[in-house]
Amino acid sequence: MNAEYSFIILTFNEEIHLPRLLESIAGLDAAIYILDSFSTDSTLQIAEGAGATVLQYAFENHPKQWDFALKNFEIKTPWIICLDADQVVTPELQIQLANFKNDDYKEVNGIYFSRKNFFKGCWIKHGGYYPFYLLKMIRFGVGYSDLNENMDHRFIVPGNTIIWKKGHILEENLKENSIRFWIDKHNKYSDLLAIEETERILGLRSQTIKPRFWGSPDERTAWLKQLWWGLPRYVRPMLYFNYRIWFKLGILDGRTGIIFHFLQAFWFRLVVDIKIDEIIKQRKNADRH
Repeated sequence: MNAEYSFIILTFNEEIHLPRLLESIAGLDAAIYILDSFSTDSTLQIAEGAGATVLQYAFENHPKQWDFALKNFEIKTPWIICLDADQVVTPELQIQLANFKNDDYKEVNGIYFSRKNFFKGCWIKHGGYYPFYLLKMIRFGVGYSDLNENMDHRFIVPGNTIIWKKGHILEENLKENSIRFWIDKHNKYSDLLAIEETERILGLRSQTIKPRFWGSPDERTAWLKQLWWGLPRYVRPMLYFNYRIWFKLGILDGRTGIIFHFLQAFWFRLVVDIKIDEIIKQRKNADRH
């Protein structure tokens, strides 16, 4: 059994995704821990068939789900790799992981993987979506889930991090081939994000990560988020969409890619802005009574 790292995977009705992910990491002989949100399909049978250790926890948001996973699994390795069920490890990344030794990374607490994101079978190569680095491999007991985020989930590690630019994780949610699924999913996400942004406006929520434009990928994201929060609502979705389409060359992603950028950069962000105003109005009305 691999003594260097273990995998933690989040699942909810992932029977079409989980076999694909498990196959991509099967040769690494690492322990697999799965936190499931009470799936009703064959996800649990697939997990148990792969020899995974399974716990179940009711889903509220991704940061809390990861927090529970990190605190409740009995991990026996110095490192953990945290993946979503709709992700796949490429052969190139698998080779890097096969050669990984903790002794070679004594001064490192986190490793960023390069992600390729797909929508309806199309690799979203432009619009700021590639290269895109996610902190997926963290030293166990050192890294933790950022609970100051309500929708976006990220891990925080003190100390040094590095980026692996060779090899990728491929992310493609096949359920999103149905636009109804994508819209329903992001409508729920917009609730979480609207609540989060409203709490930031009211000073009830702060950033954990220090914003730095020239810092780590997550520090740069934190800096960009601060910029986003300072932009006027209703204007910023159009600015963001045009930024991705023209400045970040999202137009080169073709029809499917442009649809993705429109939905993700404009439609979703506009819905969030509308919901922020609704929440603020509800709070004001409640205060009057």
